[in-house]
Amino acid sequence: MIKLGVNVDHVATLRQARLARYPDPLEASLAAERAGAGAITVHLREDRRHIQDNDLFRIHQAIKVHLNQEMAAILEMLEIAMELRPDEVCLVPERREELTTEGGLDAAGLKDRLEPIMERLSLAKIGVSLFIDPEPRQIEAAAMLGANFVEIHTGLYANLADADLVKARENSHANRKNRGARNVRRTKSGPGRRPQAEIPPAFSDETRAELHKLRAAVKLARSLKLKPNAGHGLNYDNVAPVAAIPGIVWLHIGHSIVARSLMVGMERAVREMLTLINGKI
Repeated sequence: MIKLGVNVDHVATLRQARLARYPDPLEASLAAERAGAGAITVHLREDRRHIQDNDLFRIHQAIKVHLNQEMAAILEMLEIAMELRPDEVCLVPERREELTTEGGLDAAGLKDRLEPIMERLSLAKIGVSLFIDPEPRQIEAAAMLGANFVEIHTGLYANLADADLVKARENSHANRKNRGARNVRRTKSGPGRRPQAEIPPAFSDETRAELHKLRAAVKLARSLKLKPNAGHGLNYDNVAPVAAIPGIVWLHIGHSIVARSLMVGMERAVREMLTLINGKI
């Protein structure tokens, strides 16, 4: 069974849009926990654009499940982590001008910067993960640095898969109009129905190649005694092929679950995602 970490950053994004007291990422975290999430993921960014320091500490105190703190590899965030003592820290690249994290951490090129941070976290018995692209060089560097986990960046796969699926839906709609909708067999789709684990026929060669890279990255990570997680850009339409990759421990998913929760509530949104990645729960 793949474990699901729910990222609640974008609950705070909505709150910060009005600098209000609500919606509260703590309330969302507790709802995700009730629905079966195995972890809550929060990214305290240097610019504090969504999650605030107080959110981090309140969530850690209140939840009973795993807390995964995403953070830039800088001294300020290290000191916060040392005070907080989360279950796991995931070191991520961070640029102030980006909308969301773009690409993986250059573990191979940042060895001298990462090593002392990871050493302090390890001595404090905090699990250490590196958010990296599915590249052998980066996975090997993570192992050499002594990481416990790697989180494989799925953003490129997700973008390609989404584009393929949108194109397939548009073609299907056009075909129905051409043939007459009454003669077309309708099929149920969307959250609540588990998709097939095999690669969707709509996927292009480029998407299939990226999915193959994810599979190879997970396999390599496991061979190097790293626990492989995955995340970024995963949603209810594209998650199933990634969830079918053998050996993944955690999927960390945020934006799509928070967006779905606006329509159906957080608990149902989490349960629907769990159904997609693990079958009926």
